[in-house]
Amino acid sequence: MTPMKARLAAGETLFGTFLTLGSPFAAESLGLLGWDWLLVDLEHGGGDESKLVGQLMGCSSAGVHALARVESDVRGRSARALDLGVEGIMCPQVNSAEQAEAWASVLHYGPAGSRGIAFFHRGARYGTDPHPVETARERTCGIAQIESPEAVEAVEEIAAIDGVDVLFVGPSDLSYSMGMFREFDRPEFRSAIERVNEAAQAAGKSTGIFLTSVDDVPAAVADGFQMIGIGSDGGYMMAAARDTLTKARSAL
Repeated sequence: MTPMKARLAAGETLFGTFLTLGSPFAAESLGLLGWDWLLVDLEHGGGDESKLVGQLMGCSSAGVHALARVESDVRGRSARALDLGVEGIMCPQVNSAEQAEAWASVLHYGPAGSRGIAFFHRGARYGTDPHPVETARERTCGIAQIESPEAVEAVEEIAAIDGVDVLFVGPSDLSYSMGMFREFDRPEFRSAIERVNEAAQAAGKSTGIFLTSVDDVPAAVADGFQMIGIGSDGGYMMAAARDTLTKARSAL
């Protein structure tokens, strides 16, 4: 399978959703629907690191790109997830170039990075990958979240960091930190979105965004976003159950 990083660099628009239930079955079943990528949410989701590998196996079984959002930029969080076999790491609250550079370094082996040399793990096919360093360099996708005014002010420098492949906007977090929670049409918020996309384009990088409704996809694509996340496994379950229950009661 062509790495997600290469697909984004080629200009593809890739759709995915967040995994919040900690369930390998949710990962596998959603993957079989044809999503391009699935992201295990270790920051806010219901499953911790001990449940990560089962969900990654579900993604592998379905043939979908497997990503994880770690809790923070602490070195061990990203390194451990990579060893377990994730293809990409999303890091929340990347607010400066210095922070981005230190975090991105952990994603890759030397000389470009500082990832520890160990190849007898799932991420290196248990030592059977003949070129693990090169494979990791080509495959590993670094996704930095832009969620604050400080991050927007530093976004050009963040985008220029080697190892940061995607600038990912969380609209709710960014608008909240700007003092305009979910007022997405405010000129100040629109200006921030434009700046993120322009910075990524200038650096030859991609941008991503989280959406709660498929109705927002055309606008996101028009803005220039390629990595588009829509909803979550838990959200889909609740929406379908609510709709079913409402229809059942209305039939009485």
